[in-house]
Amino acid sequence: MGSGLLSRLSGVERAAMLLFCLGEEATARIFERLDDSEVRKISRCMMAIEHVPADVAKQVIDHFLKAEEELAGLFVRGDEFVRKAISSGSNKDRKTSLMDQLAAGASFRPLETIAMMEPRMVAGILENEHPQTVALILSTQTPEHTSKVLEGFSEIFRAEVVFRMAKIDKVSPEVLNDIEESLRREIGAVVDSEQQQVGGVDKVVDILGRMKKGKDKMILSMIEESDAELAEIIRRKMFVFDDLVYIDGRGLQAVLREVNNDTLVVALKTASEELVNKLFANISSRAVDMIKEDMAAMAPVRLADVEVAQQEIIQVALKLEEEGKVVIPGRGVSDVLV
Repeated sequence: MGSGLLSRLSGVERAAMLLFCLGEEATARIFERLDDSEVRKISRCMMAIEHVPADVAKQVIDHFLKAEEELAGLFVRGDEFVRKAISSGSNKDRKTSLMDQLAAGASFRPLETIAMMEPRMVAGILENEHPQTVALILSTQTPEHTSKVLEGFSEIFRAEVVFRMAKIDKVSPEVLNDIEESLRREIGAVVDSEQQQVGGVDKVVDILGRMKKGKDKMILSMIEESDAELAEIIRRKMFVFDDLVYIDGRGLQAVLREVNNDTLVVALKTASEELVNKLFANISSRAVDMIKEDMAAMAPVRLADVEVAQQEIIQVALKLEEEGKVVIPGRGVSDVLV
């Protein structure tokens, strides 16, 4: 890109080059004055730039700031520059949102049109596609958006898509390009040439945690019919032992009534101090003294045995939740407001 090409640059390209010239601090202040869509467009353009020639830099500065001094060429790392600029903003919630959007797909420019469409409309477009295709497409979206899109599918189709998402690891650019090409007329998007980590168990856990209460269990039950081991891995990631601290006192008491002391003593070996204190607050002082004595006298325990004990207690909590006797906050979004 040489002299005289300024007129060929789009407004976004000019803005991107200008911000590189101004530096991270000035860029952070400017980003705060732009709306999110403008920040996304400029950020993506900046991340594709590796070098701003000196003559082009001068033309950009002359055009926007009427500067007289010609700047030296800039060699930059666009992704690092953009992330620093966004993270320097003063609005914490907005910084988090923008960084999440970049993390979800800035590096490979995911299906941007789908990301901005109403979830019901996206579901309508995708409901006739093969579940594997839908799983790949939704794996490029944010968990929050994906959970809302999944709400628009039938129960069977939804479970099949989530099951396939959990099985995804890395996808070749050729596969994503084929999918993009087949859907281009309806949704349009561009995918980078590098393999990307999409889908997988962690993403499914995040998505299920955002779905309406009860639907996550239904999906897990259907996944379990096809792959019990995968369903168990997802369950374990969705609810870990230290999450017991979020259950109210009455619920904890219900759980502890069904757990023997030997199991509890082993499980508490690696528990957080917060959880230990809450559990002790919900049992008798005599029981607390006994557990403390047993823990002090206990020989070294294998980590695997601790995990088994913790899983046993987790299963008790999940069973009681299934029976409606315990409420575990954060496991799906409740339909009831209280």
